[in-house]
Amino acid sequence: MANTIDRVLNREWFYSYELPDGRRTATYHGGSLDAIHDTRWSMLESALAGHFHGEFGGLTAIDLACHQGYFAVKLAMAGFSAVSAVDARQNHVDDSRLITEAYSLSNLNVAQSDIFDLDSTIVGQFDVVLMLGLLYHLENPVGALRIARSLCRNCCVIETQVVPGLSGYVDYGSYQFVRPLKGSFGIIDETDETHGPEASITGICLVPSLDALLWTLHKVGFNQVKLIEPPPDAYEQHLHHKRVMVVASV
Repeated sequence: MANTIDRVLNREWFYSYELPDGRRTATYHGGSLDAIHDTRWSMLESALAGHFHGEFGGLTAIDLACHQGYFAVKLAMAGFSAVSAVDARQNHVDDSRLITEAYSLSNLNVAQSDIFDLDSTIVGQFDVVLMLGLLYHLENPVGALRIARSLCRNCCVIETQVVPGLSGYVDYGSYQFVRPLKGSFGIIDETDETHGPEASITGICLVPSLDALLWTLHKVGFNQVKLIEPPPDAYEQHLHHKRVMVVASV
């Protein structure tokens, strides 16, 4: 264990982990992003506590695009019986496994996978599906939400940046055939950043408006969708609704 802790502390991380011995990991962003992670966890913990009445024993979860495993670790430590974490980048998988070892978490399993390769008939379904900080890095966000629904037995928690929405009506082939807009997606270019640890792996990113996100969640099969209000001390993007968190229930 001591050797594992030393390996963790001898490098910089994306997340500021408080390790079992009380020491904390250094971050390669100098702490500038800690407020995002703190707000995400505050909102996620509150949402799950309300949804499951504070009882996590016997529940399973999967963290899609887990990065270095921060939120998967949080769920495992909160008492979930079994937590799975997946990420497309092997270095993130290796980091998550090292952190899992540092905390001695036997209820957390980490695997390498693109989320679009996940098949619910093989990996099963989970009580909680996490999709935090992922959707706005994808070129197929609707397909990703379909995958999340297929994996979900109870609820899915999505945290994402959102873009301004469009509303109104459009002539859909003819002025006699008019359809209402259900929201919009903004295109963000990360094609020169795919080497980065926090960027898209394809480079083309479609970011939903809030209306588009809520409408799509219903259309892919979730029955109820609840927008989670940020706490008063939330990260500025959450506080001003540039980032949102929703809980979508089956």
